[in-house]
Amino acid sequence: MNRTTVSLIACATALAAVTGFASLSAPDASGTDTAKAAAELPVERTSLLCPSPSLSDIADTSYTSFTPVTKGTGSDGKAELVTTAKESESGDKKTGGKKAGDKKADKPVLSAKEPGTPDTEDTSGGDSPALIGTAEGRFAPGWTVQETTEVAAGTGRGLQGVNCSAADTAFWFPGASTAADRTDYVHLTNPDDSAAVVDIELYGKDGAVATTAGEDITVPPRSSEPILLSTLTGEKQTNLTVHVNVRSGRVGAAVQALDDKIGGDWLAASTDPAGSLVLPGIPKDATAVRLVAFAPGDEDADLKVRLASPSGSITPAGNETLHVKAGMTTAVDLGAVTRGEAGSLVLTPTGDSVPVVAALRVTRGKGDKQETAFIPATRPVGTRATAADNSAKGTTLSLVAPSGTAQVKVTASAGSDGGTAASKTYTIKGGTTQDVELPQPSGLKGTYALTVEPVSGGPVYAARTLAATEDGIPGFTVQTLPDDRGMVAVPEADEDLSVLQK
Repeated sequence: MNRTTVSLIACATALAAVTGFASLSAPDASGTDTAKAAAELPVERTSLLCPSPSLSDIADTSYTSFTPVTKGTGSDGKAELVTTAKESESGDKKTGGKKAGDKKADKPVLSAKEPGTPDTEDTSGGDSPALIGTAEGRFAPGWTVQETTEVAAGTGRGLQGVNCSAADTAFWFPGASTAADRTDYVHLTNPDDSAAVVDIELYGKDGAVATTAGEDITVPPRSSEPILLSTLTGEKQTNLTVHVNVRSGRVGAAVQALDDKIGGDWLAASTDPAGSLVLPGIPKDATAVRLVAFAPGDEDADLKVRLASPSGSITPAGNETLHVKAGMTTAVDLGAVTRGEAGSLVLTPTGDSVPVVAALRVTRGKGDKQETAFIPATRPVGTRATAADNSAKGTTLSLVAPSGTAQVKVTASAGSDGGTAASKTYTIKGGTTQDVELPQPSGLKGTYALTVEPVSGGPVYAARTLAATEDGIPGFTVQTLPDDRGMVAVPEADEDLSVLQK
């Protein structure tokens, strides 16, 4: 093996450790694989994007940063959130935004102090910008940032929450709307030093919704654009699927869905289109649940609809199956499907598997004291997942094992202002959802983080609900807990890679 080959393998291995790319192997001259089994190493850099939290002048927002302690990391590193260079300055109908003026780039908003302990920062008002976050070294593996906003009154009033997410090139959002009582924005945040070009496609009950304003949207470098959906089309559609397709560059994307009467929340992107989907953590006191699904391919999808309850898998009465026409958004109201118990929705194909995306709109309360939140289909927990910004009261963790019994370890971190971490292991029977009794950090002060780690058994899905009742209105928000991608597979090279001659 020559010196060039060794150098290439070394560079590729280093790249995987930094970016979280998949495992690598390098064949020798004879075509034989010289890489050993891949080893799991912590990633060395993580980037997250937080959308601008609210347009309301009476909004109060908290940001919570947390990195779980991870073996194999060094002693150096940092994690911080900075403001985008500018918010949208157009203020026109296309963005629906308001002119925010120039903002100083790279203004530090929050800096993490130590892995294993949450760090928080608060802001208020309607001019808080989007944030760009970067974690390096010992802060990178599993870094999580939660953005939580309380809006006391007006459109979208209630509790809104979103996990700051990584940049990507494609996103699906089933559950958006351009109905008269809804004000929905797609927030696009560009973390890079060059402009991104984005198309926004809308799909309703009859297929693609005509729009030209959604094409060739330019998101300037290190900036954010809130795109008001109702300015992209004149059609009033109660249930829409939004597809964000990035032509050039990459962006972070999330939908802020605000209702005039029943509150609002962030709609995070559904997991990639798949034949089977899990939507975990429906609150047990949900008074109305709406399932919205979309099949992006050329074939219709037929799905079995099952509710994973604490006692096992059951079929919602009158909604045993769901037919989703290709290219059309389908919605079905499931009512108070959980009937006072923990629950998660599991969708599986009745025949041939056809990729779909899906999300739930969940309502709690009755009459003029209702509040809504969204649960998108999500990836399994995998190796580890984390939810930040939990409090001693008002936090619920839902765990579901759709296909087989699993053991799961849950760790409650030290508090942001003091306390000692605590852990507990649970057994989740196959086909069930459990709202588990959380371990309590001793001497807790401030907020804490929950880290979920499967120990054995089948795949596990998870969601965390934050609840806070104000003036009799049951404000709440739900975040799913997919794998944090804090570890990356890197192959171990054979001993002869150390030989540089030849």
